[in-house]
Amino acid sequence: MSTDNLNSAGDEESLTTPLILQRSVINSSSQVAIVGANVCPIESLDYEIAENDFFKQDWRTRGRSQIFQYQFMKWSLCFLVGSIVSLIGFFNNLAVENIAGMKFVVTSNMMLARRYGMAFTVFSVSNLVLTLFASIITAFVAPAAAGSGIPEVKAYLNGVDAPGIFSLRTLFVKIVGSISAVSSSLLVGKAGPMVHTGACIASLLGQGGSKKYGLTWRWLHYFKNDRDRRDLVTIGSAAGIAAAFRAPVGGVLFALEELSSWWRSALLWRAFFTTAVVAIVLRAFIDLCWRGKCGLFGTGGLIMFDVYSASMSYHLVDVPPVLLLGVIGGILGSLYNFLLEKVLRIYNLINEKGIAHKILIACSISIFTSCLLFGLPWVASCTPCPSGSAEACPTIGRSGNYKKFQCPPGHYNDLASLIFNTNDDAVRNLFSKDTDEEFRYSSVFIFFVTCFFLSIFSYGIVAPVGLFVPVIVTGASYGRFVGMLIGSHSNLNHGLYAVLGAASFLGGSMRMTVSLCVVILELTNNLLLLPLIMLVLLISKTVADAFNGNIYDLIMKAKGFPYLETHAEPYMRQLTVGDVVTGPLQYFHGIEKVENIVHVLKTTGHNGFPVIDEPPLSESPVLYGLILRAHLITLLKKKSFLSTPVSAAGDALRRFSAGDFAKRGSSNGDKIEDLEFTGEEMEMFLDLHPFTNASPYTVVETMSLAKALILFREVGLRHLLVIPKISRGSPVVGILTRHDFMPEHILGLHPLLIRSRWKRLRIRFPGLFKPF
Repeated sequence: MSTDNLNSAGDEESLTTPLILQRSVINSSSQVAIVGANVCPIESLDYEIAENDFFKQDWRTRGRSQIFQYQFMKWSLCFLVGSIVSLIGFFNNLAVENIAGMKFVVTSNMMLARRYGMAFTVFSVSNLVLTLFASIITAFVAPAAAGSGIPEVKAYLNGVDAPGIFSLRTLFVKIVGSISAVSSSLLVGKAGPMVHTGACIASLLGQGGSKKYGLTWRWLHYFKNDRDRRDLVTIGSAAGIAAAFRAPVGGVLFALEELSSWWRSALLWRAFFTTAVVAIVLRAFIDLCWRGKCGLFGTGGLIMFDVYSASMSYHLVDVPPVLLLGVIGGILGSLYNFLLEKVLRIYNLINEKGIAHKILIACSISIFTSCLLFGLPWVASCTPCPSGSAEACPTIGRSGNYKKFQCPPGHYNDLASLIFNTNDDAVRNLFSKDTDEEFRYSSVFIFFVTCFFLSIFSYGIVAPVGLFVPVIVTGASYGRFVGMLIGSHSNLNHGLYAVLGAASFLGGSMRMTVSLCVVILELTNNLLLLPLIMLVLLISKTVADAFNGNIYDLIMKAKGFPYLETHAEPYMRQLTVGDVVTGPLQYFHGIEKVENIVHVLKTTGHNGFPVIDEPPLSESPVLYGLILRAHLITLLKKKSFLSTPVSAAGDALRRFSAGDFAKRGSSNGDKIEDLEFTGEEMEMFLDLHPFTNASPYTVVETMSLAKALILFREVGLRHLLVIPKISRGSPVVGILTRHDFMPEHILGLHPLLIRSRWKRLRIRFPGLFKPF
């Protein structure tokens, strides 16, 4: 019998280099859990409802008022999630803009006084302190908060449960650490952490708060199951994107296209309602900020990037440059993913040496970044301020297109306007309209190369950091540079090329189309760009798919998450489910001895067990259903034992309620090792029939593995029972779990398939295998 506990003994050794060699109960703070990294044991989630007698009785006793309350609570939670996520999103931007703005104001004042050494000291030390703070609280308080969190949310919505990713500590560190890391001038973003933040808020509300900290709400008991929490987490992640970019429709589409593995129309309505709440709340606070009541936030990150031009037009001659932009963006995006994966693996080898090494890497990256941001503008020459500029030139202070830096009066440093700035302001400068003459070729190219590599090296630190904004900044600089090269041969201005460059780089790295298109349109407030953005996204994604996968899938694979893809590998058509089911099969009788149950639970890590009735309860061995490990532990904890092996279904229904078997949320729950029994109790019996899911999903042993995978993923199963085609004693052959569909497990059992895969590759791509 196989199991979804991936660290159970007896697993076949993979023929490829294993991604995870050791596991502990503490989640790794590394961005990648590979080559000996210590990460938590990974389990699956029970998205399938266990239809036992208690579940049926609970629904039979519900009246119209309770059903109305259930639906009302769902919509109320959506409103709460939208309101809280929007408030946190606004607070994040307010904090980042004011902390980073104060830092740049102080540094700029020292530059004006020509105290360049002191200016660099203040700039670099403040960045180091902010980075050090973010790294320390992440490493010591909530290691699961490191990174963007999008791979973890995506894996969770696929059915993978990594403990700690939605805890209250993780939420706190995600918010505070993200503010500190983004304010430290590292080339990292806050959009990814906002997705994780929204998912955390939704999960905590769905489980009724946190028992550990005494924050629970009894009226949320209806959502004590993985399926309702999955829907809430999906809605929370959509709200996170909506709050990060003020893109409500883009948030819904992002959750649909990139995150969610299961979708339905009811979920679409609730997600749309939630993101609408986010948009309304943010609009109200932005209006407040326009009145000057938000400090330095004023025109901060939540304000749309203005690239609108009423006279903008494009013709057929503009299509070839856009196509070229998409092709190069796809190549650069795939190269970005390749390099980022390699850097994360190197970081992990260092991180596994201890927390001190993790913090040392973060501090080193901070110092290196400060040196680049402060030093590179010195290589750029000063430019005279243009006459008739719409804004003050040179810019004195934090934001603007005309940073003075070290230049004399009446001049500005174009490279400093991009590189010595917050990420949001850099994007705004690149996207801005009617600025074709403001930046030099060398400055934009230097900025592109700096962003490309700094974002790769910055993402792997032990802090809550995202990739969305760095990819947008890098792509915008690349697009702007291409627009400058094309020059007068195109009707599009350089700001529009920056938008298209950002779209192409996003498509090449993240491989999304519809959601990214809508997010960019909502960011720029320019619907006229729709055809060009659609075209560049399709081209860049198609080109990049020929080289590697999207960045979040690569990180999930490196972390060791057993993610089930939407498609089946070709070799799965050659195998049946009977070819991958491993034993021995552990099962229980309908009325089982307590001693046997305790022994099996202590000696195995399985989370589901078939329940089989044999004579005299039935004429022949017959499969009654499937019982979960958590339900067995609840029965043992309650000690509702029988002195004789007789049925006691009626009595059990009176002594238990459906709430006794509700899932506790993010806590680990009770363990069999924590329960103690007397010798007399070990000799007693339990009637498992009332607690068994009598209608589990089953497949015949001759079904193809590919077909079983589609069923397993589409329904959202944790256990899939395999029954024999011809009766031969036992009514069950084994159980399929997520682990049995992993390529490493399948190819470990059938190594000849590897040779056939290489053979097909040689036939299809003969040039790749010729000797040099």
